Amino acid sequence: MPRRAARAALPLPDLVVLVLQGGGALGAFQAGIYEALIELGIELDWVAGISIGAVNAAIIAGNPRDEAVGRMREFWEGVSSALPSLPTVDNDLIREWVHLGAAAQVATFGVPGFFVPRIPPPMFAERQTPAAVSFYDTAPLAATLDRLVDWERLNHGKVRLSVGAVAVETGNFRYFDTTTDIIDARHIMASGALPPGLPPVEIDGHWYWDGGLVSNTPLEHVVQAAREDMLVFQVDLFPARGERPHDLEEAWSREKDIRFSSRTRRISDGLVRRRKEHRLIDRMLAKLPPDARDLPEVKAVERMIDAKALNVVQLIHQPPAWQTGVRDFEFSRATMEANWALGRAAVEAAMKDGHLLADSIAEGRSDSFAVQSGDLRPKAG
Repeated sequence: MPRRAARAALPLPDLVVLVLQGGGALGAFQAGIYEALIELGIELDWVAGISIGAVNAAIIAGNPRDEAVGRMREFWEGVSSALPSLPTVDNDLIREWVHLGAAAQVATFGVPGFFVPRIPPPMFAERQTPAAVSFYDTAPLAATLDRLVDWERLNHGKVRLSVGAVAVETGNFRYFDTTTDIIDARHIMASGALPPGLPPVEIDGHWYWDGGLVSNTPLEHVVQAAREDMLVFQVDLFPARGERPHDLEEAWSREKDIRFSSRTRRISDGLVRRRKEHRLIDRMLAKLPPDARDLPEVKAVERMIDAKALNVVQLIHQPPAWQTGVRDFEFSRATMEANWALGRAAVEAAMKDGHLLADSIAEGRSDSFAVQSGDLRPKAG
């Protein structure tokens, strides 16, 4: 049952989580979502992120609630400062060419406060060093994180943080979590160290790369680690649905959408379906006679099931027609502002039909919701 209510009259369960996946420049969409959630009075207990989601998550967990949005704004305005917002033309073809040009500038010159091209280039670096296996240097990101994040608050504050990365030598996925680890800039950078562009980050003698190589959403970690009824706002930066591509550029964009969204959708749908099944098993066990409940096999089943309520709200970035396959590394100010506004709009669309979510939380059900055609709808299954 819900234990609190936001100003938006949405009942909140014991645990409210924001799950942020990787997607580079699309992370501004996540910032817009967080800003809208805070304005609704929705307090977060836990934030988990992969790649750029880890950066946003660290800023959220490492700042007071009333300052986190400003710090996120500072980050996103900083990384988009090399490509200021120019007057936009209401023509998708022209905006697409501007969009492509901005991405080319990023590839050539890097992103302020994030990464810069290696000089000398990697082929001249000492072999088997981070400099030899990456095109860019992320030292600027370390300085940015240290400036924007209060690491003491992040590690010992009220909001739990989890970030995922993959070990280069073993391929094993690992979550760094403030309940078990002392997290600093290295852990955030490791979660976003996408090869071969960005260098691996060494932690405790091991190299780590971007967690998105294995899983682009931390939802599974969150659900498995939680022991309470929970509400998850899952921010997806790549849509599963899209039109048939017209050319090679659109084919590249669509392939990227399918590659990342398919894994995310399979995980989220499977977790909610499992909770529903466990709830049915729990109800069935409750109807057994007392002597049957004492059987070892029944006790074993009881230990296996998790019937706590799980509600997942998927907030999915729907790119405008002019955003192409380069949209995850196009850091212009105009595009950043557009993505931020899309994030706010996604929350507003979800809350229009917030009674559907409120009913599910109040009744202790497990459901998955997504915004479709501007409305919040329960997903099938």
